[in-house]
Amino acid sequence: MELPITISNIHGEVLIFERLSKNEKGQDVLIVKNEVQPKAGPPMHVHYKQDESLTVTQGRIGYQTMGEEPKYAEVGETVTFYKGTPHKFWNAGDELLKCEGWISPPDNIVYFLGEIYKSMNENGGRPGAFDAAYLMDRYKGEYDMYDIPVFVKKVIFPIALFFGKLQGKHRKYADAPEPC
Repeated sequence: MELPITISNIHGEVLIFERLSKNEKGQDVLIVKNEVQPKAGPPMHVHYKQDESLTVTQGRIGYQTMGEEPKYAEVGETVTFYKGTPHKFWNAGDELLKCEGWISPPDNIVYFLGEIYKSMNENGGRPGAFDAAYLMDRYKGEYDMYDIPVFVKKVIFPIALFFGKLQGKHRKYADAPEPC
């Protein structure tokens, strides 16, 4: 993977995967920056194997972990989400939110989010049914999206996978990295 890589979606989120580094424990860390338009931000999700940390450099971030009340952080404050903790964040201000941070270990985050964002952009804001089903199934040990209804995950996604594979839609993921 050649860095930096910038991805964006039609909801006003930009992610810049800058470079790989090592933290004080010698673990691999992906250095990131993000920009989020007012009221935008990712839905409730979880990284099962990764910690994520964001330091606000401009604006105000709202964030929430599953089952807790929303919290807010201002310029200079850091928010860290530990692996296995369902969370979401959003731009809680009226100006562009900018953060700098890291994800550790990097694993498949660049590929996974890159493909999700691409599908969102191609399908009017939500990933296409096959793309979401394929990526959520392939990387189910790494990521989950809590805002996708259980019925969709248990019924619609398997049907979309079945018919999508019959149509050969899976071929576009031939070079997908192996799940961790």
